[in-house]
Amino acid sequence: MSKSHNTQSCGSFDHEIGRRAFLGGLTACGVAGLSGVNPVHALSEPEFTKVLKAKDRRVILLWLAGGASQFETFDPKPGRPTGGPFGEIPTNITGVKISELMPKMAKRMDTTCLIRSLSTGNADHVSGSQLMMRGRRDEPNLAYPDFGAMVARELAQKESQVPDYVSLFSATEGRRFSRLSQGFLPGRYAPMRLEESMKPPNLEKLDKISQGDHERRSQLQSLLNQRFLSSRKTSVAESHAAAFARVNGLMSSQKLFDISDEPQYIKDMYGPTLFGQQALMARRMVEAGVPFVRVARAWWDSHAQNFETHLELVPELDRVMSALLDDLKARGMLDNTLVITLGEFGRTPRINPGMGRDHFARAWSASLSGAGVVGGSVYGETDENGEHVKKNPVNAGQFVATVLEAAGIDSSKEYHVGARPVPLVDPGIEPVRDVLS
Repeated sequence: MSKSHNTQSCGSFDHEIGRRAFLGGLTACGVAGLSGVNPVHALSEPEFTKVLKAKDRRVILLWLAGGASQFETFDPKPGRPTGGPFGEIPTNITGVKISELMPKMAKRMDTTCLIRSLSTGNADHVSGSQLMMRGRRDEPNLAYPDFGAMVARELAQKESQVPDYVSLFSATEGRRFSRLSQGFLPGRYAPMRLEESMKPPNLEKLDKISQGDHERRSQLQSLLNQRFLSSRKTSVAESHAAAFARVNGLMSSQKLFDISDEPQYIKDMYGPTLFGQQALMARRMVEAGVPFVRVARAWWDSHAQNFETHLELVPELDRVMSALLDDLKARGMLDNTLVITLGEFGRTPRINPGMGRDHFARAWSASLSGAGVVGGSVYGETDENGEHVKKNPVNAGQFVATVLEAAGIDSSKEYHVGARPVPLVDPGIEPVRDVLS
């Protein structure tokens, strides 16, 4: 990774975050224009305020593992041969209709932008999942980070005691398909995988160790690290010390992983399902400062009995998604939290002999709600049977770039792997500006 030439900085890839954010804000305001200007007044400049606000953004991804049907969610085609048995209902946005299985979200479309024109051509679970999470394919000698890791890298606070990136995926189906990875980024930005429980394993101290002994051990460890670093200041030693500090921070944040103290009416709002509980956990995490949380709901891979599957899963998604948006809004967090629904692909227009829909990556839907997007909008359009994108196709790279921009991250930014500059998205890829606020 590249290092700063500023002599006041240690040059670490991570230690520059706060400094770059501040200088980036000054650049946005126009450094030349600050001559003779009261610096306090400069902090009130709209562009600088926008930069500071963007750094406080968070992202929650509701991952629809296996590929949800766009026909039974956000792009219904009732009355068409491809439409299936479910109808459509109007939303609180004039002219916009979604599946009748989503009555709660129909009342909340003013906070949401629908993208109805995703098109990648990759209908394989593994490579399709990786493509949607990374926006591009790995090179033989270079593994790219997924957008969760990029969000974590850009939005994490250096001294944060909470995780930077959390993935909740309790089902076994599809768990490894997207192969979440920090790629070439430092290990700190790898996801914390909560798969067997909503609480990280080995988080609590052993019963045989008293709280006093635990605290004294932590203090001793910190003292020894400081002494060691005073004469051997290397990136490896610093990383080792930081890892211990973050573990201690996580141990002191145990209540973050326990929703039992949430008011009953909040738990009732999300519902009794594991998906609902994990979405509530995601809200707790972003509220505590976790930059990126992925909550996976499996299994949408409805090759047979598509309509029964979606009759079960879509109302749950409707309840959980609407509860999450309401909860964030009530807490004043929706303006700086981006909520995404996304799968690796959609389902075929053709209904197969097993009354199922197969993999389909030529024209399907995703949603973006909250921070950074134009609510109450629809981008892209499919034809009358949902077989092709009719207007404004969006590929995986464009989608990732749009997510980054909505999270307040410049998608044209470059990292460095050795001397090689590596952009966050492939050269020439632009975000969908029409959906960004």
